[in-house]
Amino acid sequence: MPDETSPTDATPAPGPATAGAGSKSPSSVFGALGCGCVALLVVPVVVLVVLLAGALSGSTDTPRVAPEKMADRAFQRSQEVYGLMGFERTVQPGVEKIGVSTENTLSSGYCYDGGLLGLEDKTVDGAYRMSHSWALDHVPADQAVSGLRRLHRQLKDDGWEVSSYREGGKSKSWDLYVKRDDGNERMSFIWYPDREYFTGGASMPCAYDPGWKDGDAGLPEVDQWPPALGPAQRKK
Repeated sequence: MPDETSPTDATPAPGPATAGAGSKSPSSVFGALGCGCVALLVVPVVVLVVLLAGALSGSTDTPRVAPEKMADRAFQRSQEVYGLMGFERTVQPGVEKIGVSTENTLSSGYCYDGGLLGLEDKTVDGAYRMSHSWALDHVPADQAVSGLRRLHRQLKDDGWEVSSYREGGKSKSWDLYVKRDDGNERMSFIWYPDREYFTGGASMPCAYDPGWKDGDAGLPEVDQWPPALGPAQRKK
């Protein structure tokens, strides 16, 4: 007959004679392990909460800046880029038809608080974000392509982080997205070759309106009529 071997990892069940005072019941063993596991789990959770709190505390350090000043900063960002692109036309404030006509507009938006764990989505009273949008029609390929490539290089040299850059060729749009200050300040530029239409935009970090009072509702009031955009306003 072939040799028979019993499994080496088999453990005989304890009989009445072996279940003495020196043995530990399964519940007591798992109870001891459970205490250790809970202790091990509590430490990472506490650390995670502390890290989240520390990371989010910086986001609440929002400056108090008058909306008019933030609007001027947004406009100046666009004005600088306008000069770098080499555009010479003057764009009057306003827009007749979005996506078709020239544009030179200011807008304000809400700022949101994600809460300690980033799971909330509520507006912050008295806080706002200013943005400036502009657009040009009849922008030919030679001007748009050379201008975007030059702008791409210059913004990188100036410390902006390029989020996305695409040269779309003759049929697809050309896109450039940049950011800095941990993404709180952003700019975007798109050229549509089929329509010869160029758009640009600058978004400022969130700020508190110094004139905001308890009980106020909505966004802070601000003059959303920017100056004319053109080479005459270019800062030296």
